[in-house]
Amino acid sequence: MSDIIELEIKPRKRDLGGFEVMRVLPFAKRQMVGPFIFFDQMGPNNLKAGHGIDVRPHPHIGLSTVTYLFDGELMHRDSLGTALQILPGEVNWMTAGKGIVHSERTSDEYRDKEFNLFGIQAWVALPKSHEETEPAFANYTTDVLPQIEEPGVTARVITGTLFGETSPVETHWETVYADVAMNGGASIPFDADAEERAVYLVEGCIEIDGTEVEAGTMAVLKPGEAATIKAGAPSRLMLLGGAAMDGPRYIWLNLVSSDKERIEQAKADWQAGKFDPVPDETEFIPLPDTPGP
Repeated sequence: MSDIIELEIKPRKRDLGGFEVMRVLPFAKRQMVGPFIFFDQMGPNNLKAGHGIDVRPHPHIGLSTVTYLFDGELMHRDSLGTALQILPGEVNWMTAGKGIVHSERTSDEYRDKEFNLFGIQAWVALPKSHEETEPAFANYTTDVLPQIEEPGVTARVITGTLFGETSPVETHWETVYADVAMNGGASIPFDADAEERAVYLVEGCIEIDGTEVEAGTMAVLKPGEAATIKAGAPSRLMLLGGAAMDGPRYIWLNLVSSDKERIEQAKADWQAGKFDPVPDETEFIPLPDTPGP
């Protein structure tokens, strides 16, 4: 292993209610990289006509979800009244704060045809100062996100500053995130500006300072040292990180908090129906071992 790679994480399969993802974070030896506390690869899954994804309404607290698609679509609805089709290359940033409920489904338009669903859904923990902030949702289209075009490399800066470009996506904590496509033989730097950094190889093959990294691997880098990433074949990777979070977090299903009692309160509130509902949705995901559809 390269001297700059601190840890390699292989994803584990997780069933999200009829839809399987590859979960990278949290990991037994690493809860977060910067504020990133969950990191799931969705697909690539080929969905036949008449089939789709149906993640019923469920609650979140203490985090922001970041949905980023390479292919396909998802229909996002939440308790704020948002109803938005999520499309490839866009950034969809939902801040749960003190509590939000949302669903993710395949739209009728896509359910009627065969399509491929492929992307990353990440969660970033909110700092303690913003864990109880008001919930919010923001969509950033591809035309407002910085895109870097260099020989053999195309990069979109999702959050933070990379390659001399700064994303307009607003965050509550120092966060770096980018989608990078590389041709074989191309190379890019990953500077040590962020306190914590990782590289997730979606597909292809790369070397980080001479050490090969396999597809489906997150390589967590040591702090304070710049890295060089070289592609051995056409590759797609995500660069992520940011400042170290202000302490560990408790996690229970979709709930994240620095306070264990706050999670217990959110569980009780969900069971008692105290969260605002998603308009026009009657289904919901019950707490484990509790009645409900």
